[in-house]
Amino acid sequence: AGFSTALSQTPSISSISSEGREDLQVNRLETQIWIKPDIQKTDVDFSEILNAIQEIAKDVNIFFDELEGVNSPSKDDDSLLHHGNLTSTSDDASRLEVVGEEVPDKNKTNGLYFRDGKCRIDYILVYRKSNPQTEKREVFERNIRAEGLQMEKESSLTNSDIMFVKLHAPWEVLGKYAELMNVRMPFRRKIYYLHRRYKFMNRIEKQISRFRGWLPRKPMKLDKETLPDLEENDCYTAPFSQQRIHHFIIHNKDTFFNNATRSRIVHHILQRVKYEEGKNKIGLNRLLSNGSYEAAFPLHEGSYRSKNSIRTHGAENHRHLLYECWASWGVWYKYQPLDLVRRYFGEKIGLYFAWLGWYTGMLFPAAFIGLFVFLYGVTTLNHCQVSKEVCQATDIIMCPICDKYCPFMRLSDSCIYAKVTHLFDNGATVFFAVFMAVWATVFLEFWKRRRAVIAYDWDLIDWEEEEEEIRPQFEAKYSKKERMNPISGKPEPYQAFADKCSRLIVSASGIFFMICVVIAAVFGIVIYRVVTVSTFAAFKWALIRNNSQVATTGTAVCINFCIIMLLNVLYEKVALFLTNLEQPRTESEWENSFTLKMFLFQFVNLNSSTFYIAFFLGRFTGHPGAYLRLINRWRLEECHPSGCLIDLCMQMGIIMVLKQTWNNFMELGYPLIQNWWTRRKLRQEYGTQRKTSFPQWEKDYNLQPMNAYGLFDEYLEMILQFGFTTIFVAAFPLAPLLALLNNIIEIRLDAYKFVTQWRRPLASRAKDIGIWYGILEGIGILSVITNAFVIAVTSDFIPRLVYAYKYGPCAGQGEAGQKCMVGYVNASLSVFLVSDFENRSEPTSNGSEFSGSPLKYCRYRDYRDPPHSPVPYGYTLQFWHVLAARLAFIIVFEHLVFCIKHLISYLIPDLPKDLRDRMRREKYLIQEMMYEAELERLQKERKERKKNGKSYHNEWP
Repeated sequence: AGFSTALSQTPSISSISSEGREDLQVNRLETQIWIKPDIQKTDVDFSEILNAIQEIAKDVNIFFDELEGVNSPSKDDDSLLHHGNLTSTSDDASRLEVVGEEVPDKNKTNGLYFRDGKCRIDYILVYRKSNPQTEKREVFERNIRAEGLQMEKESSLTNSDIMFVKLHAPWEVLGKYAELMNVRMPFRRKIYYLHRRYKFMNRIEKQISRFRGWLPRKPMKLDKETLPDLEENDCYTAPFSQQRIHHFIIHNKDTFFNNATRSRIVHHILQRVKYEEGKNKIGLNRLLSNGSYEAAFPLHEGSYRSKNSIRTHGAENHRHLLYECWASWGVWYKYQPLDLVRRYFGEKIGLYFAWLGWYTGMLFPAAFIGLFVFLYGVTTLNHCQVSKEVCQATDIIMCPICDKYCPFMRLSDSCIYAKVTHLFDNGATVFFAVFMAVWATVFLEFWKRRRAVIAYDWDLIDWEEEEEEIRPQFEAKYSKKERMNPISGKPEPYQAFADKCSRLIVSASGIFFMICVVIAAVFGIVIYRVVTVSTFAAFKWALIRNNSQVATTGTAVCINFCIIMLLNVLYEKVALFLTNLEQPRTESEWENSFTLKMFLFQFVNLNSSTFYIAFFLGRFTGHPGAYLRLINRWRLEECHPSGCLIDLCMQMGIIMVLKQTWNNFMELGYPLIQNWWTRRKLRQEYGTQRKTSFPQWEKDYNLQPMNAYGLFDEYLEMILQFGFTTIFVAAFPLAPLLALLNNIIEIRLDAYKFVTQWRRPLASRAKDIGIWYGILEGIGILSVITNAFVIAVTSDFIPRLVYAYKYGPCAGQGEAGQKCMVGYVNASLSVFLVSDFENRSEPTSNGSEFSGSPLKYCRYRDYRDPPHSPVPYGYTLQFWHVLAARLAFIIVFEHLVFCIKHLISYLIPDLPKDLRDRMRREKYLIQEMMYEAELERLQKERKERKKNGKSYHNEWP
């Protein structure tokens, strides 16, 4: 901050002579001036640092970014929004004077100010007159006034029983609590330096920039020429201090603290105001929970729509600006203005959208490779030897796939399914599985780097959460037993270790029971599939009768989806009950516990059927004549003659599409319908003209409140999608493409919902995405294991490889091309004697429609000896070779991929090098300034002693 005064005495760059300007370019600052000192942590007086830096700054040549002068004025947040010609410039002071004259008349009608048009509304409380908690509210509001907040009440225009309490924080209150909360505020424009470059590097950069000039402008970047309001304040920040207020950039006290910061400060005050005598009778949250107040929220900054174009008249407010450059569907292909999102909604919501944007951007290479694998299967379809043999196998008769009603069928009847299976199960599948495992690691590692940059730019590096308040439920339960808090030194309620362990055991038992409920639901789906496959096989319609297995799978997936959605409602209530049963001490502990339970429940609920189809369907069915049965009654379902992979693809595709469609409807469609119904009732009662004249607090109250669990639903949806994208991606390479298309829509849906459909959430701070990062890492590890099993067990990749190298025409030659797969289909099928069928599984038809006489033999998928061998239907040597190859592949694949993942994690540092250098340089400069300031202070003391005639003996310096 000391540089701000020193630099104000320095001439601007435009006033420097040409020779001086050349020297300025040559002698660029080799050390970056990047200062964000924590004033609270140093005992050195700020004015002494200022004096020391003034002496240092005389010998420093400073290079400013672009053409900006040293003494260029800085703008406050709201001063970025102006009307008229956006290209015109004017002096800050004169513009502020004009605004100051026009504000009162305008503010009286826009619903953002008190009746006097001067005091801005920072927070709204809503209650009903009929509510009996009158005494608590009166005490609470009296204490609010004692804290210095100004208050104004107004009755609702639509319901006389509803009262709005408008709160305003004066400058003195904002300054006091901003200092207590360590709110970082701008104190000086940033100064940049350019590293010294070698001539060779400079030439390369010039050639690259010249080449870029030939290319079209990046369409994904927001146009800052037509939308100049996107320009962000580029200032250094420091914790606000009233004693050193003259060091901060303050052009207008009303706009120095932006609206989000003002609301956060007011909320901080409201959380610490008493409403009743007693140790625990404190805070707005308790009043909301007991019904004293119906709602509490900060106001949106006016309407998100305007009659005038933003390109010609500018943005009316930040909400309008966010709608035009972020939430509007016309900018779906552009980058998100994350700094604006952070400025309006706070760091926590800003980090969510930063993570969502990063995840969506990283899906581009995954979607491209997945689409390439699918197209590779399409182009090689006509050259696939296995598909050809299946389509030409008109003389191979397969055994029925269910009891009695399922007929014999030609293998060639499954020609379409064999071709579709090849689209997903081809030579590129293994490569794609390895790629996706590496992709998941790269995504997480680079997100850590991206998060570090965002945390530095948003002043979150040194930010630590305040000591959290104890939950009221915890206080009420354990108020009788207290112990000293080791941090604050104050007595607080204490939960005994035995009590905590017993509650955790009961909670874990509840989780295990609910997982058993999921398994029971999957068991019910299995029974449905077993029963209906026979029903569909005997159906009157030929289309369903000939495709009985596909019809069974499709209906089972739809029923499974309905069960998933119903169980999700139950799981939310159970997770809430179990979390409250554990009695977490703080809100963050409660949130983490609830998040873990909900994720575990929904993950198991969503993926249990998929795991069954991938790893159990058709694996334990026995063989014709000795089928394994459920409860000795229902014969277990078999795979289609072309394999089980088509069932897994259908399960993933249908669940993924239906789940994302339902989530998007519930996120946006449901609030839209609710808000439309509210507007319709108001229009019928008061007319269109009266509705448009409602004040802002009335409009915001009629919007939907944000979810009770904050960003939980948004994160959970994306994490579950990430699991679908990575865990079974070897069976469904198009999953990343579907996820990408959904996320492009999801970003704008969420943005539209936050800007237009929800009340403005409280701007809160956060350093990262919390417990979700650990869940993402766990999914990444699980994906390696599941993809290894999908390739080895579910697909036919390993059996084909064994046949090509050991049993095919190229056996012993070290080749595995399509010519080596001749005869694979016949070698993968075993022979069964029809007369060996059990009575309850013997088909009604004898197969005479194929050859004119009853069938004597049929074929089935397995590696077993023929019926006339010494050991009928025993496993062949090829079966054991395939089993050994599968186990070996799983071990090699997992170890190889895990080694690659750990190597990538080791090679990619968590902090970018330039960011690490900036942080080190900042720390070094702060230490240097403190040393110089201390040296200056000692020199001043020495001079004062000389003047006073006091003697001293050889002090330093």
